[in-house]
Amino acid sequence: MATNLNERLVKIILPNILGYERIAMASSASLAKMFGFSSERIEDLKTIVAEAAINAMQHGNKGRTDSEVAVTIRFKDNAIHVAVTDQGDGIAEVLPKPDIHRIMNKQDPPVGFGVFLIQELADGVEFNIDTDDGHCVNIVVKRESNQVEDAARK
Repeated sequence: MATNLNERLVKIILPNILGYERIAMASSASLAKMFGFSSERIEDLKTIVAEAAINAMQHGNKGRTDSEVAVTIRFKDNAIHVAVTDQGDGIAEVLPKPDIHRIMNKQDPPVGFGVFLIQELADGVEFNIDTDDGHCVNIVVKRESNQVEDAARK
């Protein structure tokens, strides 16, 4: 069944309301299951999609309820490719890796976790892509993570 679905595209248009990211999470998980992703990779994908959609809603669209977030999901080359597009201006700069100890000790504000999680869990991320529809983040999640592939080679 998976080969028949290769290169097919699923597009979800979400209202810019927190909570609706769950629709994109569930859809991406269903597709990943159809393509034989492990439960661990499906959980990674769900986290990635949720964080990207929430960031688009909160930061890209700045919480404007008249805005939308588009999530496209495609299986290609043994990986799921996710594009999250908002109607904002993009990321001015990708924040450095958050220091959890400093945040816990209230020395730093709790910002940057969404981007951090996406970068840690995904196999590829490209920010600040301008499209006709707005600002886009492209994410690649392989069936087997790079961490698993690297461990197998050793």
